[in-house]
Order: sequence, then C-alpha cells, then structure tokens
Amino acid sequence: MSVVSLLGVKILNNPAPFDAKYQFEITFECLEPLQKDLEWKLTYVGSATSSEHDQELDSLLVGPIPVGVNKFIFEADSPDLKRIPTSEILGVTVILLSCSYDDREFVRVGYYVNNEYDNEEMNDDPPAKPVIEKVRRNVLAEKPRVTRFAIKWDSEDSAPAEFPPDQPEADVVEDDGAAYGAEEAELEAAEVEAETAEGAKEEDEEMGGAEDTAGPATAKAVDEESDAGSEDLEAESSGSEDEEIEEEEAEGEGDDDMEMDEGGETAAQAVGKETSVQAQHQGEVMVH
Repeated sequence: MSVVSLLGVKILNNPAPFDAKYQFEITFECLEPLQKDLEWKLTYVGSATSSEHDQELDSLLVGPIPVGVNKFIFEADSPDLKRIPTSEILGVTVILLSCSYDDREFVRVGYYVNNEYDNEEMNDDPPAKPVIEKVRRNVLAEKPRVTRFAIKWDSEDSAPAEFPPDQPEADVVEDDGAAYGAEEAELEAAEVEAETAEGAKEEDEEMGGAEDTAGPATAKAVDEESDAGSEDLEAESSGSEDEEIEEEEAEGEGDDDMEMDEGGETAAQAVGKETSVQAQHQGEVMVH
C-alpha cells in the first residue's frame, strides 16, 4: 500500500505560449509521517525517436509532509530550444510529471502536448525555421496517463515482495516416484495413437484411390468385350440370313416336287397305303 496517493493535477496556464512557464496545482494525500521529502520533477520529451533529447525542466523538494491532504503549486521553465531538433519543435510530444521518495519513483503522470502556430496560414504553410513567438502549446489535460509503482517507504513492512513467499510444507511432502512423469507418458502415448490412426487413414485413402483408378480400365475392358460380342452376333445374324435363304430355296424345290405329283399320289401316300394294308392282313391272321 502506498503511503502517498496522488489525488489530482490541474494545469493552471493551458493553452499557453511555447516559451511560457508550466504551472501545475498538485493535490496529494499522506497516510503517515515521512522522514524525508518528496521530489517532484517535470521532464520534456524532445524527440519521439531518441531519449537523448529529453530534458528535465525543473525539480522541487516538498517537505516535511504532514499527515492528511496537501496541495501546492509546481512551476517549471519551458524547454531549451537548442536541445530540441528543429523538425521536432512543431507537432505532438509528451511531458512527464513524476514524484519520488528517497530516489524511488512511485508515481508518473504523462500528458500529450501539441505545439502549433496560432494562425491557420502558418500551420498550412509553415516556414523553414520555426517562429517560436507564434507557437502555442496545448496540453491534453483531460487524458493523462498515470502509472504507479510499489516502493519501500520508511518501514520494512511497506517494502514490496521481491521474492515469492516461503513454502516450508513443500519440502515435507514426499516425492511420488510412481506418478513422476506419468502425465508426460500419457501424452506421448496419445500422440503415438493419433499418428497411427492418421497413417491408417492415409492407407485407406490410397486404397480408395487405387480402386477409382482401376474403375475406368475395367469399364473399358467390358466395352471391348461388348464390341467383340456384337461382332459375333452380327456374324451369326448374317449366317442365319444365309441359312434362311437356303431354306427358302429348298422349300421352293419342295413345292416344285409337290406340284409335279398333284395329278397322282405322292410316294409318301403310296407307302402309307401299303403299310395300312399289311397291318390289316396281320390283324386278320391273329383273329383267325
């Protein structure tokens, strides 16, 4: 817990000319008597690309600090133009208001600052060399960035923990040799099983691809067999046509024979009569 708490900061002259002093009204609360003074500092960030151009505008020691709420005015000079790159004078930069106790910083407040000319014409077409008399600064006091740090104050009890608390019971507990590494072994077994399943899946996909590859060849073979069968059928059909033609010719000759025997009995009829006569004679013999 911090012994000193920052309650508020108010910028008294804002906006203001670039070369005017900074004026802050600072309010803070002290919870217990302090043996040393508080040191307040204001730092101007001269360049966004290098900390070499940062400059401390002013510092102030405040003390002794009574217990309760305290308020004071902190004034700081404007930055030295010689320490700021010419290209970094105009535009947006940052100022840092910090407080330390016994060389240990416990709070820091950052503000954005916009430096620009006081007329639009010069802002639209700025001169090659900045005209400082025409430059005004505007601190964005509504959006401060506050950072707090835990430090040691006067008593050892207020010091922040630098190491984790002791755990004497951890040395008493016996090591479980059987369980040591069991979780790692389970993870390795699960990984092996997953790799095996993935390999089997890849083999199934390869077999499926082989079946798909064989499909078109089989269909082609069936088409060739069907083509060959159609050729045989055509040959058979042509042969059957020839046979039909021969049968028709034979029937034509038979008709001629029939026409020639129309006047008398045919040979088949004569044979049939002789057979029937012989059968009658045999019957008569058997009856007698």
